[in-house]
Amino acid sequence: MPLVSVVLSFRNEAGNIPTLVARLAATFAEQAVDYELIFVNDASTDRSLDLLIGERARNPRVKVLNMSRRFGVAEGVLAGMEAARGDAVVYMDADLQDPPELIPEMIARWRGGSDVVHTIRTRRHGENALKMFATGMAYRIIQFGSSIELPVDAGDFKLLSRRVVDHLLKLREADPYLRGLVVWLGYPQVFVPYEREARHAGRTHFPFFSRNPWKTFALGLTTFSFMPIYACLALAAAGLVLAAVLALTSGPMAGLLVFLWALLMGAVAVVGVYVIRIYKDVRGRPAFIVASRVGFE
Repeated sequence: MPLVSVVLSFRNEAGNIPTLVARLAATFAEQAVDYELIFVNDASTDRSLDLLIGERARNPRVKVLNMSRRFGVAEGVLAGMEAARGDAVVYMDADLQDPPELIPEMIARWRGGSDVVHTIRTRRHGENALKMFATGMAYRIIQFGSSIELPVDAGDFKLLSRRVVDHLLKLREADPYLRGLVVWLGYPQVFVPYEREARHAGRTHFPFFSRNPWKTFALGLTTFSFMPIYACLALAAAGLVLAAVLALTSGPMAGLLVFLWALLMGAVAVVGVYVIRIYKDVRGRPAFIVASRVGFE
């Protein structure tokens, strides 16, 4: 019987864990597969760990990885994949916005020969309109500048075959952009549409005016695209043309100097982002450190 691993990287989801485990167990009860639920605890400060230990007492398929400190969602997913034994691995958020009941269809697509099963959000309930507009624009900008075809509305709810997981774990990139790396690996990939629900309990860990969404945008843009550098070159060329026009028409020099200064600073900043990413990769620090394990042999 094939084994399916479900990896859930989370922080402070005590309000969702009991319902999440129950829905996952009910979903797999009707499937001809065995399963394990790997919860990666990213240094939670609420009762999440206590709840998971209680859930494991009732369901030994519940397992926990406790990170040594807060590392981030993507790093937690990779830690869970490294520990997973499944022939296929599903990774998803723990806030119940992604319905566990979609997993059987994902398994069916995998059994039909697909190595990667993306889920495509056709609608997102309970989300701020401004955030949704900005998020959609950000994904389209990333797609436009990318060297590969990145799906716009595919988030972090996917099924990967064992061979894709093994390849993904060999990519030792700092600040991994998983949504892009999974596509970059290739192999047969399919898409399953669904409507994303509102968060079941608690507050989002990715508010619009916070570090996380902006960091994700920067990672997506710089992982698969050199568009920012090309844009700076285009602006520099436009600046030279503008400088020539102003020189001929005796325009205000102060405005020209400010424009050129801003252009230079922008170019330096963009190049700096790439240098930072190179520095992190060359530095070679591990993406995560697991402090303890619950339920693993």
